[in-house]
Amino acid sequence: MARLPRLNLPNIPQHIVQRGNNRQATFFEKNDYRVYLDKLRYYAKEYNVHVHAFVLMSNHVHLLLTPTSKMGASKLMQSIGRYYVRYFNQTYGRTGTLWEGRYKSTLVDTDNYYFAVSRYIELNPVRAKMVSDPADYIWSSYQHNAIGKTISLITEHCLYLRLGQTKSERLKHYRALFIEEISESTLNEIQTSTDKMWVLGSEHFKQHVEAISGRRASPLPRGGVRKTPKCSSSDS
Repeated sequence: MARLPRLNLPNIPQHIVQRGNNRQATFFEKNDYRVYLDKLRYYAKEYNVHVHAFVLMSNHVHLLLTPTSKMGASKLMQSIGRYYVRYFNQTYGRTGTLWEGRYKSTLVDTDNYYFAVSRYIELNPVRAKMVSDPADYIWSSYQHNAIGKTISLITEHCLYLRLGQTKSERLKHYRALFIEEISESTLNEIQTSTDKMWVLGSEHFKQHVEAISGRRASPLPRGGVRKTPKCSSSDS
């Protein structure tokens, strides 16, 4: 079966996962994490991609970002992928591939899933039992979004900015989102949509994506439409 073309649409957030080949480690030392984040910031600026959330695990990466052009996310991932492989191979005296084929991605319906995906990403170290509190993991956007440590890589999404009038209010309300656990059904939905590169969203959102992309958004239609105010271009 021929693989479906990747869904790349401007101004719609994407959840991206890139794993090490055969689940091998992609980060060993602190400098590895620093190099990746530095280049992620560099290429995000070059291709005008807004990064809202991230976590660097020992053998994979999660990103929540919004490209402003159709191919922005792809160019970003290709560029950082190639750069980091060269860095990694030179640093550790190895050759060959590092990443597991194509990165996985899903378009995210901000009305219903933006904060679920952001929490999903930043709770990865907790689910992996590496830490008991996301605040204890330093290679994550939780440091910026929930604690207030400035990470220049991060562009705060308009929905995040609406959490409060001041920085302290936004931090407080964002942390409150983590009080309740993400349901198993939502976890499975995020994971499946990303791994199979379908669309994560309501039926209305999926129909919208299908109409403008010409590609199926899901294997089977799902019901349920819930509206919330859209972000205006001036908010981003």
